[in-house]
Amino acid sequence: MHDSLKKVRFSIKPSMIEKGRSLELARTLPVHPLTYQELPFDPEYSQYAGRLTTEKLSNATPDEMYWKTRQELILRHTGEYPYEVSGPDALKLLQKIFPRDISKVNVGRCSYQFACYHDGGMITDGLLLRIEENKFWFAQADGDLFSWYKANAHGLNVKITDPDVWVSQVQGPKSMELLDHLIDEDIAKTWKYFDWTTVTIKGEKLIISRTGFTNELGWELYLRPENNAELIGDLILEEGKKMGMILTATPSFRGRRIEAGLLSAGQDFDKNTNPFSVGLGKFVDLEKENFIGKEALVAADKNCKTWGIRIKDGIALKGNSLNIKDKLVGKVTSSTWSPYQVCGVGIVHMKNNDLGPGAILDVKCTDGNIRKGELCKLPMYDAKGEIVRGVNTDIPSQPKPWEGLSNN
Repeated sequence: MHDSLKKVRFSIKPSMIEKGRSLELARTLPVHPLTYQELPFDPEYSQYAGRLTTEKLSNATPDEMYWKTRQELILRHTGEYPYEVSGPDALKLLQKIFPRDISKVNVGRCSYQFACYHDGGMITDGLLLRIEENKFWFAQADGDLFSWYKANAHGLNVKITDPDVWVSQVQGPKSMELLDHLIDEDIAKTWKYFDWTTVTIKGEKLIISRTGFTNELGWELYLRPENNAELIGDLILEEGKKMGMILTATPSFRGRRIEAGLLSAGQDFDKNTNPFSVGLGKFVDLEKENFIGKEALVAADKNCKTWGIRIKDGIALKGNSLNIKDKLVGKVTSSTWSPYQVCGVGIVHMKNNDLGPGAILDVKCTDGNIRKGELCKLPMYDAKGEIVRGVNTDIPSQPKPWEGLSNN
C-alpha cells in the first residue's frame, strides 16, 4: 500500500449507504462492490492499482485492528486488480514476463510473482492463479502491468482482458473456522497454503484462495460479475461478527505484513531496486529460459540491502531517516507501531550491504526525535511461516515486548 498517496475523503450521504449504490462514491475510479459495508465508518480511500482501497475506518483504532488480525478475524476489501491472460500462448507470455517458472504452477494452485524491466528494476508483484491450462489470473498490486502485457504480446496468440473480478480478504486465527461454517464443501481443514478452489455459499459458486497479506491464517475471495456480491459479502460479515470479525482498513495489514517481511510494491521495491537487493532473489530462476530482465539479473549484485528495523518508543519516519554519526546510510520504506512487540517496526533499504542485522542506527522518528534503532532479519518472528500454514495455532493473548537495545 502506498502510504504516500493522496487520501481521498468522501462525505457520507444516506443514499450512498444503500446496497448497490456505492458507485456514487466515484465517477472516475471503480469501487469495490462491497464498499457500502464501509460507508457507516467514515472511510478514507486512496488510489491503488487504478482502484480505490480503504485507508481508514472509524470503527476501530489501528491497534484494535492489529489485534483482531492476530487473535480473531478481519474482513478487508482490497484494491488488488486481477487481469486475465488466456489463449494458446498464455503460458509463453507469462514465462516471458515473470522470473519464476510458470509451468510449475498447476491448475488449482497460486504462485507469488513479480515482473521486472529489462534492466532488472521491479514493476509490481501479485498473486498468480492458474484457472485453466491456458487461462491465468494475476491479482496485481499497485502499478501497471496491463500495458506491459500488451507491449510484450506481439506475435503471440493470447488475450489480455479485465474479468471484472474484485478481491476481499478474511484473515485471522478463526478464518478457517468461519470458512467451514459458510461453505458446503469440506475443505477448510484440508486445503493447502496457496491452493485455490471453487466453493458454494448459499448456492453461489465462489472462487477462493488460501492466501493473504498478513501472514496470519486466512483466505481471499474473488467476486466475479456472475456472483451476488451482496449476498456473499453480507453473509460473511454477519456470520463473522458472531466470531469477533470487524471490517478493517490498511492498519490491520501494515503492522503484521511489516513484521512478516511482506514487501509493498512501489514502497519497499520499485524500478530502482532489483529482486536481490530487496531480499526476493529466491523468487528468481536464473536457470529458466529467457525472461525480461534476465541478462541484468544474472549480472546483478546478489547481496540483500533490505532488512527490518525495530525502534524503542518511537515510529521511524519514512524516507532518508537512517544515519550513523550523521552520515546517511539508508532509508525507511515502510513503518508503523507494533502492538505485539511494543516498539516501532519498519522495513529499510540500506545504501550498501555493509550493514545488516544487529547494526545500531540513529533513526529520525515521526515525532521529530532521533532514537536508536536496530536492524533485524525478516520476518521478525515465525521464520518458518508456521502461523500462515496453520502449523502454529498459538494465539497471542498479550504483547511480547522487544527487549533489544537494553544497554544503549
